[in-house]
Amino acid sequence: MVEATRAAREIPPEDKGGVAEQTRAAEESNAAEVVVAVEQAPAAEQASVAERARAAEQAHAADMARAVEQVRVAEVARAAEQARAAERTRGVEEARLAEEGRLAEEARAAEEVRIAEQARVAEEDRAVDEALALVGGRVSAQPQPLAGATTRSLQQSSDGRAGQDADPSPGPVPDPTPGSGRRSAHGPGCGAAARNSGHSSGQTPARVPRGDAAVWSEARARAAQAGRGGSPRTQRVALDLALGHVLAEPVTALTDLPSFDTSAMDGWVVAGPGPWTVRAGEDGTPGLGILAGHSAPAPLPDGDAIRIATGARIPANATAVIRHEHAHTDEGKRLLYAQHQVVPGQDIRPRGQECRSGEQLLPAGTLVTPAVLGLSAAAGYDELVTVLRPRVDVLVLGDELLTAGLPYDGLIRDALGPMIGPWLRALGAEVSAPRRLGDDAEALRHALTTSDADLVITTGGTAAGPVDHVHPVLAKTGAELLVDGVAVRPGHPMLLARLPSGGPYLVGLPGNPLAAVSGLLTLAEPLLRGLAGRPPEETRRVVVRDEVHGHPHDTRLVPVVHRVAAGEGAGRAAGGGDAGHVVPLHYNGPAMLRGIAAADGLAVVPPGGARSGDELRILELPWGSATPWTGGCFT
Repeated sequence: MVEATRAAREIPPEDKGGVAEQTRAAEESNAAEVVVAVEQAPAAEQASVAERARAAEQAHAADMARAVEQVRVAEVARAAEQARAAERTRGVEEARLAEEGRLAEEARAAEEVRIAEQARVAEEDRAVDEALALVGGRVSAQPQPLAGATTRSLQQSSDGRAGQDADPSPGPVPDPTPGSGRRSAHGPGCGAAARNSGHSSGQTPARVPRGDAAVWSEARARAAQAGRGGSPRTQRVALDLALGHVLAEPVTALTDLPSFDTSAMDGWVVAGPGPWTVRAGEDGTPGLGILAGHSAPAPLPDGDAIRIATGARIPANATAVIRHEHAHTDEGKRLLYAQHQVVPGQDIRPRGQECRSGEQLLPAGTLVTPAVLGLSAAAGYDELVTVLRPRVDVLVLGDELLTAGLPYDGLIRDALGPMIGPWLRALGAEVSAPRRLGDDAEALRHALTTSDADLVITTGGTAAGPVDHVHPVLAKTGAELLVDGVAVRPGHPMLLARLPSGGPYLVGLPGNPLAAVSGLLTLAEPLLRGLAGRPPEETRRVVVRDEVHGHPHDTRLVPVVHRVAAGEGAGRAAGGGDAGHVVPLHYNGPAMLRGIAAADGLAVVPPGGARSGDELRILELPWGSATPWTGGCFT
């Protein structure tokens, strides 16, 4: 439009009218174009803005879609993690519930055992009370603890009471320590007070009250202490009769060993440096030389040699003995040459090499073995001072026992009569032939009061049945109970007593065979060891291979057999090296002998049992010399 205006100025005047018209037309046209352009510009701009808005909206929608997808993925992951956590929680809860169930089951089982035991004890007490009531006896309830207690006689004063708290009414005695231990089912513990014996008033003696069963180790220690309580009787025994006895005095050498210088080898005795001139022997020939058992030979001059036998006396001035294989002779020149260097004193046993006269060779308490006999003879002894073997009477109780044939009509074979005597002999005792008394209380009383043995062993009758007479007879005789009931399985009804007026000891064994073996090893063996003057048994511990179930409260004695795996040493016991391991045997019930017949020993299993790999104490069997923890047996 500016250009049109400029052009209009340059047009001549005469043409300006038409030009003006054209200019105006042009300006109007331009204005119209401008208006159109102006009108069209916002529409394009708006279209561009709308396009950008649409793009932004699409981008926003895409962002929202991505965000939603991310949220969905996160939600799925969280749900999966929650599912896994819930699964873990369920597993832990199930394991906890299972453990609680197991513990509850064990607790129920233990409670059932305890309740059954209490019921059994109460039933036995009731049976005893009823039996005693028939003869006018009454039961006291005044148990005293084993540890630190003073043993009391079963015979009490005639005032009818053993203590101020005696209960005059019959009935079962409650457990004095509920939850802490089990009462003995077969009599009072050591030191339990007794009721009135009734001797002064003409009444029948009452049975001793039941108390806590003695802990196994305490019962065994008390039996050993009883055996060592007195001075053992001694005797002189010829060497050929001394095997298996125990030395009452030390063995001291009566002479030097050897008592003179002797030759250790067959060969040549020489004096001075070689070669040596060969001399003739005692018979004038060069072949025999000095023989054993002859008097002292003549001194050997320097440079000479003479034949000598093993054990022959060495001549004075001799330098050494040359073995036959280490020398050769020149027969023509009668010269002896040594093939090796000769060391002064070689192959000569000097006087007193083993011991000097008066030196102690063996202490008192040593078991006389074949080697002890040989040493004693070499040291100059013809006889030894030994401890008298304890004398033992065996009384077999029970009317149901057969001595021959097969069981029939409720009768059974007597397994203990044939077993107890040899077992006691293997422990070093002199044992009389078993006496079978049946279930006769008066026969039992007479046998106990007339015995001159050091120990009486009874089999059966230690419980509380109607024909179990051991406790009532002990009460009637005024015996002193040292141990009455032991917390051990099998064999808890076992007992140890001392008859009055210096009478014999009594070990009451249960009637079940393996329970009787338990009583032998718990009470009889340590008692006899003390009576025989033998030292206490060494404690042997060996690893057990398998798990061994235990009693909740009592010690268990389980037959075991020894095994040595490849690469294990068999000759060393725990405390001194590897002794292999032991394996528990089956058939270990109280009435069974099949397990102990195949056993090398009995493992002492503590309450609660033992795991594979635990070390357990092993009780030796008297014939178990081949087992790695024993030192042999020559009884």
